[in-house]
Amino acid sequence: MINKQNFMKVKKAMDDYDSQREKVIIQSRVVLKQSKQLIYAVHRDDPKEATLIAKKIKAEVKILSTLANSTKLLSEGSLRVAIQEYVEAIGYFEYVKNNTIIPYTSEFINVSNYLSGLCDLTGELTRRAVNKAAKGNFKETEKAKEAVEDIFGYFLQLDIRENDLRRKFDSVKYDLKKLEDLLCELSIKGKI
Repeated sequence: MINKQNFMKVKKAMDDYDSQREKVIIQSRVVLKQSKQLIYAVHRDDPKEATLIAKKIKAEVKILSTLANSTKLLSEGSLRVAIQEYVEAIGYFEYVKNNTIIPYTSEFINVSNYLSGLCDLTGELTRRAVNKAAKGNFKETEKAKEAVEDIFGYFLQLDIRENDLRRKFDSVKYDLKKLEDLLCELSIKGKI
């Protein structure tokens, strides 16, 4: 027969896990939402709003990281997605503000989250390049292409074994191709 006291311990452990997991999911949603707001503010060329959101989101990520570490839920799906979106958003913010590619830090929980976020960042850089080209700012278009090229070159040095990350890396190749085609077209038209 089942030991009822032991079974109640198991039930309590499962309930505690579910409770902690819900907290991580809720905090992940906060980070995800603010990441999207940050990207949007940067695309709108609103540095004041972007800086404000960047400060908020960094505080929210600290809360999420602490919560995930204390609950040992570092591989929770919602957490991974939120951190990857955070890397993309803060990476885009730092690129526009300081002309740098965001370096890896422990706040990203693990290297896979960082690399996935970098892959997603190339999509935002491509979008920026197209928008800047449409406005006649071809230097920004060329600069974005160089950044995507740098990220692509960095990834070529890695032995990527994770399927999701490999798929995301494929998107970097496509983004780079789009930018090369765009710059080729601009060159043929005599714009650059």
